[in-house]
Amino acid sequence: MKIAALVSGGVDSSVTVHLLKEMGYDPTIFYIKIGLEDEPGYVCPKEEDIEITSYIAKKYGCKMEIIDLQKEYYETVVKYTLDTVKEGFTPNPDIMCNLLIKFGAFNDKMGHEFDKISTGHYAGIEIRDGQQFLHTAVDKHKDQTYFLGRITNAQLQKAMFPLQDIPKPKVREIAHAINLPSAGRPDSQGICFLGKINYNDFIKQYVGENPGDIVELETGKIWGKHKGLWFHTIGQRKGLGLSQGPWFVVKKDMVKNILYISHGYDPIAQYGSEVKLGDFKFINEIADQDYSEAKDIKFKIRHSPEFLSGKMRIDNKHVIIDANEKIAGIAPGQFGVVYDESESICLGAGVIDNEF
Repeated sequence: MKIAALVSGGVDSSVTVHLLKEMGYDPTIFYIKIGLEDEPGYVCPKEEDIEITSYIAKKYGCKMEIIDLQKEYYETVVKYTLDTVKEGFTPNPDIMCNLLIKFGAFNDKMGHEFDKISTGHYAGIEIRDGQQFLHTAVDKHKDQTYFLGRITNAQLQKAMFPLQDIPKPKVREIAHAINLPSAGRPDSQGICFLGKINYNDFIKQYVGENPGDIVELETGKIWGKHKGLWFHTIGQRKGLGLSQGPWFVVKKDMVKNILYISHGYDPIAQYGSEVKLGDFKFINEIADQDYSEAKDIKFKIRHSPEFLSGKMRIDNKHVIIDANEKIAGIAPGQFGVVYDESESICLGAGVIDNEF
């Protein structure tokens, strides 16, 4: 079997090469360049990443190639990010990177020559009745199926996740045991394509500023000015620059350009129990009528170890989740990812849109 192993230089993807070799495979290693190298102030540890990836290729006798997908990344993921923030919504570039780059543009450019594309995601695949399903990882704390909930069924057929049954501490243990240079590297944080560029500075450069009022939802009192609704997300607490806090962002009015806030450590206004998902895509084909009546499911509205409980139904092609308990931070533009009741199979994902 021909396997393309996507390796970033981090500990997770590095260990997958060791695991693939132990399985008897001889993967070809690919390092994907997606950083915005022409951006002012862009600093990315890609030299170290490439050095580590090259070391691993040499250590295991694997062929290695560097694939430049910066143009494709900018035209898809970055464009999506900017378009989303212009609408005042909260984007998730990492979800779109998996859909459009790792299992998209890479497959179009090189991956189609291989039987499988292996990544360092904490996720898995389960075969039921001849069908492949996206399965959660054994390490629920590190499970990354939230970021994979948008991939297509065809992309899932080519996916390979060697870390499915290995907890993160064990991955570190393996890396130290085989003396990988990435063994002690911290997990990456932030948005991958930005490197060390500040997210708000990036948004300001491409979208600009649009000052408006910050208003307390319950009283109508103006507490200050924001520089643009796109710099804020529902559920945000830090970065508002207001006194007498804590304050939470609870609503955005794009027409009037008002940022609404509520006061307190746990304001009731930040909670909701209904999540409406537009443009929902099932990974595996499921007839709409299967959910014409509400069914018990688990779901996530952000990447976290905890699964939320609720009932899902399909109404006029829209997916509606009624949560069993009120939840905070339902941010339009973000993704809601749905799982079966056992928290084992990822069914698919849609974009949070509470306006329909």
